[in-house]
Amino acid sequence: MHPEVTAVQALEGFSLLLTFANGERRLFCVEPYLDRGVFKELRDPAYFRSVRAMSGFIAWPHEQDFSPDTLYLRSVPVAESVRAG
Repeated sequence: MHPEVTAVQALEGFSLLLTFANGERRLFCVEPYLDRGVFKELRDPAYFRSVRAMSGFIAWPHEQDFSPDTLYLRSVPVAESVRAG
């Protein structure tokens, strides 16, 4: 089991900046999921930005969500230069 998400920030290009309970910050790209079922609604940039961290995972108002395991395994660590920016 991977660490839970404690914070999320929507970025340009359908990416998310995630902060995990262990202090790691990682980038997760949602773009590969945008053509799948309920995730199609995330194509709307305003709706995409409505993402929230809740109970260790992330979710949008219409119940689209990603588990901490998926987010951790399919994300990449944030480079130091991005953290400073």
